[in-house]
Amino acid sequence: MKGNKYFYHWYYYTQSQKRGFIALLFVFFAVQLLLYLYDQQQFDIGGREGSVVEGQHKIQKEIDSLRLLQASKKDTIYLFNPNYLTDYKGYILELTPEELDRLFAHRAANHYVNSSLEFQRVTGVSDAWMAKYSRYFVFGNRRKNGSTTNYIGASTSKQKEKAKPIVIRDINAATIETLQEIYGIGPVLSKRIIEDRTKWGGYVHIDQVKFVYGLSEEVIALLLQQYAVLSPPQIVQIDLNNATVNDLKNIPYLNYYLAREIIKYRSLHGDFVNKEQLKEIEKIPLDKIHIISLYLEIRN
Repeated sequence: MKGNKYFYHWYYYTQSQKRGFIALLFVFFAVQLLLYLYDQQQFDIGGREGSVVEGQHKIQKEIDSLRLLQASKKDTIYLFNPNYLTDYKGYILELTPEELDRLFAHRAANHYVNSSLEFQRVTGVSDAWMAKYSRYFVFGNRRKNGSTTNYIGASTSKQKEKAKPIVIRDINAATIETLQEIYGIGPVLSKRIIEDRTKWGGYVHIDQVKFVYGLSEEVIALLLQQYAVLSPPQIVQIDLNNATVNDLKNIPYLNYYLAREIIKYRSLHGDFVNKEQLKEIEKIPLDKIHIISLYLEIRN
């Protein structure tokens, strides 16, 4: 082996030179290994990013298709009796607060509107509003063909006919038997209505029947046509500006969380000036505010 000149040259180097040469080789291979691992990692990241981007595009396409489907749907308005409009329903139908107040004042005097012409006279809505919504009016019993009284401006003899007065019964005096006279209400639903009425100590507003589980919109419409709150229960109104969480949580359709939000709103904004401010409270049921407000008062 000593005859090999390369072997001789290796032994010719000093120990420090040999160590330096070996260290250089080690560094070289280490750098190569790191470069290889880095390239492999970049490849994996690129693949994952591609998968993420592809997934995002897929999700976006699904969202776009759902938006197009939603945009293609038309708002459905069911036939309704305008005598029993609520604040929430009036808002949906683009009625102003002033127009609703005129209708509520008319109803508070125990008067009913029996035609589209009379509804416009009482509320003062425009002809454009009547043209858009009065086709959904129904007074008394719904006709089999689903037609309703025409809006003002239509020259028909039916519009001039005076509708028969509606006989309204007291919902707080209704029994299981009398409720079953309404088409669509059987023993189960009639019992459920009575139990719900008992739970609140009697209904303070006829709209409370809307929140009884299991009643269809058609059944509710018939109930609103034939029943009203003629003998409301005696309730002790709670001062909204001095009430505590415990006072508020027991009011129908409120709970501890909503009561706490009302108190929080009052602490941030000061005393309530009117009950309309309740609509600004997060998660409060807007369709029940007009009922909740009957249990409240604002004292100066």
